[in-house]
Amino acid sequence: MKIVRYRFGDTIDYGIVDGESIRELQGDVFGDFWKGSEVTTLKEATLLAPCQPSKIIALGLNYRDHAREVGMAIPKEPLLFLKPSTSVIGPEEKIIYPTMSTQVDYEAELGAVIRKRCKNVPINSAKDSILGYTCFNDVTARDLQKIDRQWTRAKGFDTFAPIGPWIVTDVDPYKLKVESYLNGELKQSSTTDNLIFNCYQLLSFISHIMTLLPGDIIATGTPSGIGPMHVGDRIDIVIEGIGTLTNYVEKIV
Repeated sequence: MKIVRYRFGDTIDYGIVDGESIRELQGDVFGDFWKGSEVTTLKEATLLAPCQPSKIIALGLNYRDHAREVGMAIPKEPLLFLKPSTSVIGPEEKIIYPTMSTQVDYEAELGAVIRKRCKNVPINSAKDSILGYTCFNDVTARDLQKIDRQWTRAKGFDTFAPIGPWIVTDVDPYKLKVESYLNGELKQSSTTDNLIFNCYQLLSFISHIMTLLPGDIIATGTPSGIGPMHVGDRIDIVIEGIGTLTNYVEKIV
C-alpha cells in the first residue's frame, strides 16, 4: 500500500494511492486505517512530504561500498546524527543552495517511517514499529562538513531533507536497489543488503538512546557514488519497490 500526504484545493490530508487515483485514508495513518472513496487523481493533487517527522535520525557510513569509497573502517556501532524537521521538503520541491556553501552533495537513502511511539525496542519486534519505507535524500554541504568536523550545519539547512513521494507499507527492506540520477545520469547504485546495520537493528539501537515518535524517520545511510549538485540540476532518488523522488536545485535570489 502507498500512503501519500497531499494538497488538493484547500485540503491537506493523508491518502492511499489506488492506480492513478488518491482515495481517502480513513482512520489513523499511525494506527488502524482503511481505504475510502476517491478524492482526486495524482495529477490533480500536489504531493507533499509523506510525513511530518519530529526528528530525522540519520546514519553516517552505513554501506560497505561507501566505507570503501571514503577509505574508512567499518564502524562497530551505528554512527548517528540528526537533521531538523525544518529541513524537510516533498517531491518536486526546490533544494535551496545556501550562500555559505560551495559544494552541496546528493545522498540517496532508504528512509524508514516510524509507526508508533517506541522505546527500548528489541530487534525481533522492530518491524512492528515501522509504518513503511520512503525515498530520502540526505543533502549535505560537503565543504562545511569538512570544516566543522561535526555535521549539524552541513546537514541541517532548510530544504536539505527531501522525502517522498510516498510511504510504501509492504516492501521488504532487505534487498532493495537504491540509486540516484543527476540530470538523468546514474550516479549511485547499490542494494540494501550492503547495509552494515539493517533497518531493524537501527531502530532497536536508536530506541535505546531516544524515544521515537510516529512519523519520525530513520535515514539508513547512503551507498558509494556521492557527489555535487549545482544550481539548475535535477536529482532523482530511485528505490526499487518504492518509486522516484525528484527535486531541483535552486539558488536563493
